[in-house]
Amino acid sequence: MSDLYIETRGIGTTHLVLVHGWAMHSGIFAPLTEILQNRYTVHCVDLPGHGRSRASTLPLEPTAVVDAIRERVPCALWLGWSMGGLFALEAALGDHPEELSGLIMLSSTPRFVAAADWPQGMAREQFEHFATDLTRDYRATINRFLALEVLGDLQAHGDLRALKHDLYAHGTPHPARLQEGLALLDSSDRRAGLPRLTVPSLWIAGRRDRLVSPAAMRKASALAGGRYLELQHAAHAGFLGHAAPIATAIDELTGLIS
Repeated sequence: MSDLYIETRGIGTTHLVLVHGWAMHSGIFAPLTEILQNRYTVHCVDLPGHGRSRASTLPLEPTAVVDAIRERVPCALWLGWSMGGLFALEAALGDHPEELSGLIMLSSTPRFVAAADWPQGMAREQFEHFATDLTRDYRATINRFLALEVLGDLQAHGDLRALKHDLYAHGTPHPARLQEGLALLDSSDRRAGLPRLTVPSLWIAGRRDRLVSPAAMRKASALAGGRYLELQHAAHAGFLGHAAPIATAIDELTGLIS
């Protein structure tokens, strides 16, 4: 069994895996898990190098992480936020999609960086600034990233305080793993696999998101034949101030599955 940290809570017969984004840990989902644990069994994963998996020797690589989660979690609905969506997509498109009951992509797309055929992605110049700045002052870089995650949200100031507090609750992310995460975001492209998704999918975007374009999520949802939901007043970390509508959308998706 791997040394990946997974916290399980809740009472429901439907299992739900939550996978966080770059530089975060699963504690960031607290507003959402407080609602969901009353009707789901929720498995909160700390990715390698992050949170309580900071010392994990597991590679920060989708196949390895998904295999480690599946060793300990039964067939489940998978939710991936931001970078976490790449791991949820691997679970849905990998070798054992039958062990997935549904996919939720929250402010997450199959390709993060813009390309000639994907102008909806993040501008490469903006992305490369993160990687360069990280080697110079990684704490300041992370703080700027946090600011971008709530930029545009009507509750931005309170959300930013919550993000900064929660990020360091279990120590700082491992710098080398942060670089690995950036490399993963830079290289991953799962668009070609979307039309062969075999499970229901839900794509939730924040209209005020400055990191992942709602247009990119709308296009990805269409490729996957999934459902698309846009939260009008949410930014990138929309679950902080908008947990209730996200939980409702998850309930609606599980209604399709059952």
